[in-house]
Amino acid sequence: MATIHISEADAVRDFASLLARVRAGAEIVIESESRPIAVLRSPMPPSRTIEEAIALLPEDSSVVMGEDFARDVEEAIAFHREPLDPPSWD
Repeated sequence: MATIHISEADAVRDFASLLARVRAGAEIVIESESRPIAVLRSPMPPSRTIEEAIALLPEDSSVVMGEDFARDVEEAIAFHREPLDPPSWD
């Protein structure tokens, strides 16, 4: 992920462009007199489905996803659908 440092004045001038860069995966550090005052970044890292991850493998890859593994992953996902409730001190 790229980190872009920008002045407060420049951020105000073109905020829409900053949001576009955040959507593309960048982290924006807004600074005032070279001191960070705010950070803009996506709230969650991008994720991929298993199918997308497999599609990224090289054509000559010997990786195989067995039926048992796929079933185990699907069951784990289905079993843990509740929202994360971290302790208040986190």
